[in-house]
Amino acid sequence: MAGLQIHREEVAGRITLRLEGILDGRTAQEVHASLAALRGQEVVLDFTHLREFKDSAVGVLTRDLVERPVEMRGLATHHERMFRYFGVGTGSSPRRAYYTPEDILSA
Repeated sequence: MAGLQIHREEVAGRITLRLEGILDGRTAQEVHASLAALRGQEVVLDFTHLREFKDSAVGVLTRDLVERPVEMRGLATHHERMFRYFGVGTGSSPRRAYYTPEDILSA
């Protein structure tokens, strides 16, 4: 079974998108569309059940996650770090992004 399945669960007004399968640049577009449809609602992205999480998906999802707060669950340390590189907080670490625009401009 190839691709990505997005399972939507709603509990107490909070929507959880449980991702299963392979998340890459192409299938991240599906997640992007799901997040766009849920604009204005409290959303949790659950990565726990992914078989593969390609780095290319991080770049696609970053746009959505910078614009609005989304809780993320089940991230591996590597992907957590990659989101932080792009300035997206993952909720599990209080650290700021490694590089801010100010750091880059002052270098």
